[in-house]
Amino acid sequence: MTSGGPGESRAAGGSSRRVSTGGLVIVDKPPHLTSHDVVGRIRRLAGTRRVGHAGTLDPMATGVLVIGVDKATRLLGHLALTEKEYSATMRLGQVTDTDDADGETVAETSAAGVTDAALHAAAAALTGEIRQVPPGFSAVKVGGKRAYRLAREGAAPQLAARTVIVRALDILAVHRSGGLLDVDVTVTCSSGTYIRALARDLGAALGVGGHLTALRRTRVGPYEIGSACTLDQLAAAFYMIPLADAAAAAFPRRDLTAEEARLVAHGGRLSAGAAGPGPVAAFGPGGVLIALLTDEAGQARPLAVFAP
Repeated sequence: MTSGGPGESRAAGGSSRRVSTGGLVIVDKPPHLTSHDVVGRIRRLAGTRRVGHAGTLDPMATGVLVIGVDKATRLLGHLALTEKEYSATMRLGQVTDTDDADGETVAETSAAGVTDAALHAAAAALTGEIRQVPPGFSAVKVGGKRAYRLAREGAAPQLAARTVIVRALDILAVHRSGGLLDVDVTVTCSSGTYIRALARDLGAALGVGGHLTALRRTRVGPYEIGSACTLDQLAAAFYMIPLADAAAAAFPRRDLTAEEARLVAHGGRLSAGAAGPGPVAAFGPGGVLIALLTDEAGQARPLAVFAP
């Protein structure tokens, strides 16, 4: 496990030492826990209720879950906009009501006749900028209620298609068993992309239906699975990436003068920088994280201020 730097929090045997600025915890989420379950575990380890996560993982899924503690929770909404990578297995020939293996099978059509050429062509058609309808069992809000709650109540909503970007949908292996086709893939995509929906749509395009049987998130922005800790590891030695280090890794950097830092710390605006639109981490003298900035109408305005 990586050793910590200034501003870290470490604990042995499940106890913890609070830090005022907080930081990010990169968790390797186990199966069968919700993202909220993981947040609850981190709250106990960090000794604070001010904990949140960037980008939900379904209970079935494993892999990178970015957790923010204390002030770092204010980074999360911006981290959630970054690119993500997954490894997954899609089963063609079966449709489930949740588009994954946690649901009930509602239709079966033999996929034995699906050729490798047709499979690759259908996968290629699902790359680039596409319109995707989220699964009915998802956390999308409809009239103030989560879609999955409505679906469980027997009133599954008709969700609107959204534009997402699938940068790559690469087929690694194809396993044939009777009328079923299990396809191992890697996916690089924008935030908001449902891999379950990709499995569903791949099967629909081939006329046999499909769903997701395995999912592991291997990267969220700059945070890769190799830097993630299991919950057991964190219980033995709790570690957070310090707030300033986390911001420097995730966003372009802008260094401020003492006067600029003072102005931004009070919500003031600066002239636009060279990084363009999107979050930029602004640091004052001594490497202190002051704020996240975004350029707008020729000015850089604060998105979130961290300096006291």
